[in-house]
Amino acid sequence: MSTEAPGRVNLLGEHTDYNDGYVLPTAIPQTTSVSLRENGGKQFSVYAAELAQAAKFAMESAPHEHFASYVYGCLRELRDHSFEAPPLDIYISSRVPIGVGLSSSAALEVATLRALRQLFNLTLDDVAIAQLAQGAEIRYAGVNCGIMDQMASSLADTRSMLFLDTRTLQRRVLALPARTEILVIDSGVARSLAASKYNERRAECEQAAQLLGVKALRDVSNAAAIEKLPQPLRRRARHVVSENNRVLRAVESIDAASFGQLMNASHRSLRDNYEVSIRQLDRLVELLQSQSAVHGARLTGAGFGGACVALCVEGEARAIGERVLDEYNTAAQQGRILVPPSIDSRV
Repeated sequence: MSTEAPGRVNLLGEHTDYNDGYVLPTAIPQTTSVSLRENGGKQFSVYAAELAQAAKFAMESAPHEHFASYVYGCLRELRDHSFEAPPLDIYISSRVPIGVGLSSSAALEVATLRALRQLFNLTLDDVAIAQLAQGAEIRYAGVNCGIMDQMASSLADTRSMLFLDTRTLQRRVLALPARTEILVIDSGVARSLAASKYNERRAECEQAAQLLGVKALRDVSNAAAIEKLPQPLRRRARHVVSENNRVLRAVESIDAASFGQLMNASHRSLRDNYEVSIRQLDRLVELLQSQSAVHGARLTGAGFGGACVALCVEGEARAIGERVLDEYNTAAQQGRILVPPSIDSRV
């Protein structure tokens, strides 16, 4: 029994999902595949091909290997929802790049839950899969994440954008701007601060919302009230409120050039207000934005390293990626193209 799930890249709506806001991701072509079978034993056995790592565990004791905690979390979440799987052999193979902000963990969780659903004929819809996957990551992998990644991996496709209200889970599938394609480039910088700064930013947003007297920053209706907040809470809230507005503007069937301008504005806000960019990401975005066939570009993911995404004229992404990498890598940044997948990764 084998199933797969894709990674995702977020086009707009960065750091808004844990503020109950709006996001606009799309799936990437790279997927994670999970195969499983009952083994008749007393322990679960998990092997991750790309990591060349194995783990064994029983349901009463979490695995020590971090990669296996995502699988264990899915099994535990199912058990908490009245289904306990028998011991299984589980084989993981993934083409989703790890550690660059393209949701390799969500792809693993969703693929695992899809395989369990198929093998045991479970009555779980795709939203329930995403919710279980989010619970697995929060409670068993130790990442206090929003639900965007899991919803995108479970419901999005590579031809469309998924407009998602992360509070209500209301959603719409929308076409990409006409005659465009997506390019994703890894900056070559590991996201060494992403986890700690993510938690810090989340706490700052919660504090800002409390001072403004709202449940979450998504509920701020008077942008002028933000300017009364102390720094850095003012900058954090300014980003979230403006980013939500950018997503809402983007879903109004605007043209590619206007969409690109929103992406450029998003990067400026992530750099200046949310302060999650770094010099290498800024340089990569600058190079992408300088290309005549790029409508807009921004960092994607938590920041402090990882990848950038660009909206390109259809048919131009490959050439753009190669030109940008040639210039970017003259400074030994060691970036690589991740999407479109037809381009060989190189440094």
